Amino acid sequence: MLEALLAGAIAGYALAIPVGAIAALLITLGARHGARVAAGGAFGAATVDGIYATVAVTAGAVIAPLILQIEEPLRWISVVVLVVLGIVLAWPAFRRQAAPITAVEIDEHSAADADASTARVGVRRVTAWRLFVTVSALTLINPVTVVYFAALIGSSTIPADATAAERAVFVLAAFAASLSWQLLLTTAGSLVGRVLTGPKGARVTALVGGALVIALAVRAALV
Repeated sequence: MLEALLAGAIAGYALAIPVGAIAALLITLGARHGARVAAGGAFGAATVDGIYATVAVTAGAVIAPLILQIEEPLRWISVVVLVVLGIVLAWPAFRRQAAPITAVEIDEHSAADADASTARVGVRRVTAWRLFVTVSALTLINPVTVVYFAALIGSSTIPADATAAERAVFVLAAFAASLSWQLLLTTAGSLVGRVLTGPKGARVTALVGGALVIALAVRAALV
Protein backbone atom coordinates (compact mmCIF):
# COMPACT_ATOMS: atom_id res chain seq x y z
CA MET A 1 0.00 0.00 0.00
CA LEU A 2 2.86 2.36 0.85
CA GLU A 3 4.49 1.64 -2.51
CA ALA A 4 1.24 2.49 -4.29
CA LEU A 5 1.00 5.72 -2.29
CA LEU A 6 4.55 6.78 -3.18
CA ALA A 7 4.14 5.78 -6.82
CA GLY A 8 0.92 7.77 -7.08
CA ALA A 9 2.47 10.84 -5.47
CA ILE A 10 5.46 10.69 -7.82
CA ALA A 11 3.19 10.30 -10.84
CA GLY A 12 1.01 13.20 -9.71
CA TYR A 13 3.93 15.57 -9.24
CA ALA A 14 5.50 14.43 -12.50
CA LEU A 15 2.24 15.27 -14.30
CA ALA A 16 1.85 18.64 -12.58
CA ILE A 17 5.30 20.13 -12.04
CA PRO A 18 6.63 20.60 -15.62
CA VAL A 19 6.45 24.34 -16.31
CA GLY A 20 4.19 24.81 -19.29
CA ALA A 21 0.95 26.37 -20.42
CA ILE A 22 -1.13 25.09 -17.51
CA ALA A 23 1.34 26.31 -14.88
CA ALA A 24 1.56 29.74 -16.52
CA LEU A 25 -2.20 29.92 -16.79
CA LEU A 26 -2.79 29.04 -13.13
CA ILE A 27 -0.30 31.67 -11.95
CA THR A 28 -1.99 34.26 -14.15
CA LEU A 29 -5.45 33.28 -12.92
CA GLY A 30 -4.28 33.54 -9.32
CA ALA A 31 -2.88 37.03 -9.97
CA ARG A 32 -6.02 38.27 -11.71
CA HIS A 33 -8.80 36.62 -9.72
CA GLY A 34 -7.30 35.67 -6.36
CA ALA A 35 -6.44 32.31 -4.84
CA ARG A 36 -10.01 31.36 -3.93
CA VAL A 37 -11.49 31.73 -7.42
CA ALA A 38 -8.37 30.44 -9.17
CA ALA A 39 -8.54 27.32 -7.00
CA GLY A 40 -11.29 26.18 -9.37
CA GLY A 41 -8.69 26.00 -12.12
CA ALA A 42 -6.30 24.14 -9.82
CA PHE A 43 -8.97 21.53 -9.09
CA GLY A 44 -9.66 21.27 -12.83
CA ALA A 45 -6.05 20.46 -13.68
CA ALA A 46 -5.73 18.02 -10.77
CA THR A 47 -8.98 16.29 -11.70
CA VAL A 48 -7.74 15.59 -15.22
CA ASP A 49 -4.45 14.30 -13.81
CA GLY A 50 -6.49 12.03 -11.55
CA ILE A 51 -8.47 10.78 -14.54
CA TYR A 52 -5.24 10.05 -16.38
CA ALA A 53 -3.94 8.16 -13.35
CA THR A 54 -7.18 6.15 -13.21
CA VAL A 55 -6.84 5.14 -16.85
CA ALA A 56 -3.20 4.28 -16.20
CA VAL A 57 -4.06 1.71 -13.54
CA THR A 58 -7.14 0.30 -15.29
CA ALA A 59 -6.51 0.31 -19.04
CA GLY A 60 -2.74 -0.08 -18.91
CA ALA A 61 -0.57 -0.26 -22.00
CA VAL A 62 -3.56 -0.95 -24.27
CA ILE A 63 -4.31 2.78 -24.45
CA ALA A 64 -0.72 3.94 -24.96
CA PRO A 65 -0.54 3.32 -28.76
CA LEU A 66 -3.83 5.17 -29.27
CA ILE A 67 -2.55 8.18 -27.33
CA LEU A 68 0.63 8.28 -29.41
CA GLN A 69 -1.40 8.19 -32.64
CA ILE A 70 -3.40 11.31 -31.77
CA GLU A 71 -0.48 13.15 -30.19
CA GLU A 72 0.25 15.28 -33.28
CA PRO A 73 -3.37 16.45 -33.89
CA LEU A 74 -3.72 17.24 -30.20
CA ARG A 75 -0.53 19.29 -30.33
CA TRP A 76 -1.92 21.55 -33.06
CA ILE A 77 -5.29 21.82 -31.37
CA SER A 78 -3.44 22.86 -28.24
CA VAL A 79 -1.48 25.49 -30.20
CA VAL A 80 -4.68 27.07 -31.55
CA VAL A 81 -6.39 27.01 -28.17
CA LEU A 82 -3.35 28.55 -26.45
CA VAL A 83 -3.13 31.37 -28.99
CA VAL A 84 -6.81 32.20 -28.49
CA LEU A 85 -6.44 31.96 -24.73
CA GLY A 86 -3.38 34.21 -24.79
CA ILE A 87 -5.30 36.86 -26.73
CA VAL A 88 -8.23 36.64 -24.31
CA LEU A 89 -5.90 37.01 -21.32
CA ALA A 90 -4.03 39.97 -22.81
CA TRP A 91 -7.09 41.78 -24.17
CA PRO A 92 -7.95 43.67 -20.93
CA ALA A 93 -4.55 45.38 -21.15
CA PHE A 94 -5.64 47.10 -24.38
CA ARG A 95 -9.19 48.04 -23.44
CA ARG A 96 -9.98 51.61 -22.55
CA GLN A 97 -10.89 52.05 -18.92
CA ALA A 98 -14.50 53.03 -18.43
CA ALA A 99 -15.27 56.42 -16.93
CA PRO A 100 -16.03 56.32 -13.20
CA ILE A 101 -19.70 56.10 -12.26
CA THR A 102 -20.80 58.93 -9.98
CA ALA A 103 -24.37 57.87 -9.32
CA VAL A 104 -26.33 54.67 -9.74
CA GLU A 105 -30.06 54.32 -9.26
CA ILE A 106 -31.34 50.93 -8.22
CA ASP A 107 -35.00 50.21 -7.58
CA GLU A 108 -35.07 48.96 -4.02
CA HIS A 109 -38.18 46.95 -4.79
CA SER A 110 -36.52 44.84 -7.48
CA ALA A 111 -33.10 43.24 -7.13
CA ALA A 112 -33.45 42.00 -10.69
CA ASP A 113 -32.89 45.53 -11.94
CA ALA A 114 -29.37 45.43 -10.53
CA ASP A 115 -28.64 42.18 -12.32
CA ALA A 116 -29.99 43.60 -15.58
CA SER A 117 -27.85 46.71 -15.17
CA THR A 118 -24.77 44.55 -14.69
CA ALA A 119 -25.61 42.55 -17.82
CA ARG A 120 -26.11 45.74 -19.87
CA VAL A 121 -22.60 47.00 -19.15
CA GLY A 122 -21.21 43.65 -20.27
CA VAL A 123 -19.72 42.50 -16.98
CA ARG A 124 -19.23 38.76 -16.89
CA ARG A 125 -18.34 37.34 -13.54
CA VAL A 126 -15.47 34.88 -13.42
CA THR A 127 -16.30 31.97 -11.12
CA ALA A 128 -14.34 29.03 -9.77
CA TRP A 129 -16.62 26.69 -11.73
CA ARG A 130 -15.88 28.41 -15.04
CA LEU A 131 -12.16 28.21 -14.35
CA PHE A 132 -12.57 24.54 -13.41
CA VAL A 133 -14.16 23.77 -16.79
CA THR A 134 -11.69 25.89 -18.77
CA VAL A 135 -8.53 24.53 -17.17
CA SER A 136 -9.85 20.95 -17.29
CA ALA A 137 -10.37 21.22 -21.06
CA LEU A 138 -6.93 22.75 -21.59
CA THR A 139 -5.24 20.08 -19.47
CA LEU A 140 -6.94 17.34 -21.48
CA ILE A 141 -5.35 18.59 -24.72
CA ASN A 142 -2.07 19.79 -23.22
CA PRO A 143 0.61 17.94 -25.25
CA VAL A 144 3.01 17.73 -22.30
CA THR A 145 0.41 15.97 -20.18
CA VAL A 146 -0.60 13.65 -23.03
CA VAL A 147 3.00 12.61 -23.76
CA TYR A 148 3.73 11.89 -20.11
CA PHE A 149 0.45 10.03 -19.75
CA ALA A 150 1.39 7.76 -22.64
CA ALA A 151 4.70 7.00 -20.95
CA LEU A 152 3.01 6.48 -17.60
CA ILE A 153 0.47 3.92 -18.76
CA GLY A 154 3.10 2.10 -20.81
CA SER A 155 5.41 1.66 -17.84
CA SER A 156 5.34 -0.55 -14.80
CA THR A 157 4.49 2.33 -12.45
CA ILE A 158 2.25 0.02 -10.45
CA PRO A 159 2.41 -3.79 -10.51
CA ALA A 160 -0.02 -5.58 -12.80
CA ASP A 161 -1.19 -7.74 -9.89
CA ALA A 162 -1.94 -4.76 -7.65
CA THR A 163 -5.18 -4.97 -5.67
CA ALA A 164 -8.12 -2.65 -6.19
CA ALA A 165 -7.27 -0.89 -2.93
CA GLU A 166 -3.69 -0.27 -4.07
CA ARG A 167 -4.89 1.10 -7.39
CA ALA A 168 -7.30 3.41 -5.58
CA VAL A 169 -4.51 4.64 -3.32
CA PHE A 170 -2.34 5.28 -6.38
CA VAL A 171 -5.05 7.41 -8.02
CA LEU A 172 -5.85 9.37 -4.86
CA ALA A 173 -2.16 10.03 -4.20
CA ALA A 174 -1.67 11.24 -7.78
CA PHE A 175 -4.67 13.55 -7.49
CA ALA A 176 -3.57 14.93 -4.10
CA ALA A 177 -0.01 15.53 -5.29
CA SER A 178 -1.18 17.30 -8.43
CA LEU A 179 -3.71 19.40 -6.51
CA SER A 180 -1.13 20.51 -3.93
CA TRP A 181 1.14 21.77 -6.71
CA GLN A 182 -1.62 23.50 -8.66
CA LEU A 183 -2.85 25.27 -5.51
CA LEU A 184 0.71 26.38 -4.81
CA LEU A 185 0.80 28.00 -8.26
CA THR A 186 -2.52 29.82 -7.82
CA THR A 187 -1.50 31.00 -4.36
CA ALA A 188 1.81 32.31 -5.68
CA GLY A 189 -0.07 34.09 -8.45
CA SER A 190 -2.47 35.68 -5.97
CA LEU A 191 0.47 37.04 -3.96
CA VAL A 192 1.80 38.66 -7.11
CA GLY A 193 -1.66 40.04 -7.79
CA ARG A 194 -1.74 41.75 -4.39
CA VAL A 195 1.46 43.55 -5.24
CA LEU A 196 0.17 44.58 -8.67
CA THR A 197 -3.08 46.11 -7.46
CA GLY A 198 -4.78 48.90 -9.34
CA PRO A 199 -5.50 49.47 -13.04
CA LYS A 200 -1.83 49.57 -14.08
CA GLY A 201 -1.03 46.38 -12.21
CA ALA A 202 -4.02 44.62 -13.75
CA ARG A 203 -2.87 45.65 -17.22
CA VAL A 204 0.65 44.41 -16.56
CA THR A 205 -0.64 41.09 -15.25
CA ALA A 206 -2.96 40.65 -18.25
CA LEU A 207 -0.29 41.54 -20.78
CA VAL A 208 2.44 39.36 -19.26
CA GLY A 209 0.10 36.40 -18.75
CA GLY A 210 -1.25 36.58 -22.31
CA ALA A 211 2.22 37.00 -23.81
CA LEU A 212 3.53 34.03 -21.84
CA VAL A 213 0.70 31.74 -22.97
CA ILE A 214 1.19 32.80 -26.62
CA ALA A 215 4.94 32.15 -26.27
CA LEU A 216 4.16 28.65 -24.99
CA ALA A 217 1.89 28.13 -28.01
CA VAL A 218 4.74 29.12 -30.34
CA ARG A 219 7.08 26.74 -28.56
CA ALA A 220 4.56 23.91 -28.87
CA ALA A 221 4.22 24.63 -32.60
CA LEU A 222 7.98 24.49 -33.14
CA VAL A 223 8.54 21.22 -31.26
